[in-house]
Amino acid sequence: MTTPSDTMPENSGQVSTGGRNERQSDRRPSPWFGPLLRRLHFYAGILIGPFILIAALSGAAYAISPQLEKIVYADQLSVPPTDHPLPLAAQIESANATFGGGAEPSAVRPAPEPGDTTRVMYADPSLGESESRAIFVDPSTAEVVGDLTVYGTSGALPLRTWIDQLHRSLHLGDVGRLYSELAASWLGIVAAAGLVLWIQRARRTRRPGQMLRPNRKHTGLRRTFSWHASVGIWAAIGMLFLSATGITWSQLGGANVTQLRAALSWETPAVSTELAGESATGSADAGSAGDQSGHDSHEGHSGHEGHEGHTDGTGSGTASATSEVDPADFDMMLSMAHGVNIDTGQVEILPPADANSAWVVQEIQRSFPTKVDAVAFDPRTMEVTDRVDFADYGIAAKLARWGIDLHMGSLFGLANQIVLFVLAIGIASMVVWGYLMWWQRRPKHDPSRRFGVLPPRGALRGAPWWGLGAVVLAAFGIGVFLPMVGISLVVFLIIDVALGLRARRRGPVTS
Repeated sequence: MTTPSDTMPENSGQVSTGGRNERQSDRRPSPWFGPLLRRLHFYAGILIGPFILIAALSGAAYAISPQLEKIVYADQLSVPPTDHPLPLAAQIESANATFGGGAEPSAVRPAPEPGDTTRVMYADPSLGESESRAIFVDPSTAEVVGDLTVYGTSGALPLRTWIDQLHRSLHLGDVGRLYSELAASWLGIVAAAGLVLWIQRARRTRRPGQMLRPNRKHTGLRRTFSWHASVGIWAAIGMLFLSATGITWSQLGGANVTQLRAALSWETPAVSTELAGESATGSADAGSAGDQSGHDSHEGHSGHEGHEGHTDGTGSGTASATSEVDPADFDMMLSMAHGVNIDTGQVEILPPADANSAWVVQEIQRSFPTKVDAVAFDPRTMEVTDRVDFADYGIAAKLARWGIDLHMGSLFGLANQIVLFVLAIGIASMVVWGYLMWWQRRPKHDPSRRFGVLPPRGALRGAPWWGLGAVVLAAFGIGVFLPMVGISLVVFLIIDVALGLRARRRGPVTS
């Protein structure tokens, strides 16, 4: 699907736009949609292929990063299990002494399971956006076992954060994020085009079953095409999914997704920290949150997450209490939250950001079943001021939450990560096979076409008026909603026109 060349190895009438012979031309109009898709597929593959390849390989690395994290940071993440952990107050006091300077935690994540460490996090102005300093504490002894920078709602440690930022922006900041937006936007288009081309070929050959697996008897170009087409059809649904969810974290297209969700009232509920406020709804999920706190990590794909959060914009590593907080209050708030809607497990406790803000206790479990309930307490009266329950989410908000977590590899744990890794390697392989086909199809004895043969041009000349209108409207609509696609389509058109003028000067050629 992601390829510089989707045309069949045989360059005969299968890709011709002028009909097979005069009799057939008299009986029916020349095909135009398939040739148009082939040319679009070619341009997207040849020009966007490198971006998709980088995104796929870095995405494969991110898919296995949680396992790498457990190995690299085993000393900070794991301690001897205990059934009798110390109160959070003792653990926080130990972390405060290590952090020094009289600082107070911006968030605390109690050890979710026996054998895990507690994370006491602090805002640090020397760190980047969505980053905070985490002190790792042994719950049974209050001994500090680590001091690392964490990122986003996912709490990614330095290795996973580095991979995440590579995947998200090539470590080039907002400018680099345009690469991932370009890759995500075109991934779905080339997958859809490849799927249609596969169906058309299956109908012509009447052997779709044989096209579901590579034909090892073929050699050269036909063998490469067989691998590309068969892997592409199995990966098509995954490619469409990764494209759709990836776009929500993009800068330009993601902003349009956020506006669309707001217009359709598909926003994700977020607990309010305003003491006098009511439950607020905000786009604290992929699409808007991608710029808010950061990929949440990917999550925060910046929070590439989750963008569940507070309506005042605070979140992991960003809250900073302005009034003195007693460490014992964390135990009290957690106990009170357990009596409202918070289960044990992966939980985060955030103190008030200022004198007019509430405490927040929220679940941060992104695996299935999803647990992202949240509750806010007035620090003066200890009354519940707001609560958000995942069970009360609308279907659109739930699908968005699950889509984010599935893309991140957290929804179904290791199985999810394995599928994403295999899918990413498959996408990368299709890009390589596409370039290989392009190279294999080049005329070896024609120096003027040493860079290969393009699919035939002029498909739109054979299109009916309604077909031409539909193509123009679709291109305009997609280009406006996904600006990186619109910009690249203009580039494709300029290149195509230039190649056409060059072909006219050199005489009649097929490209």
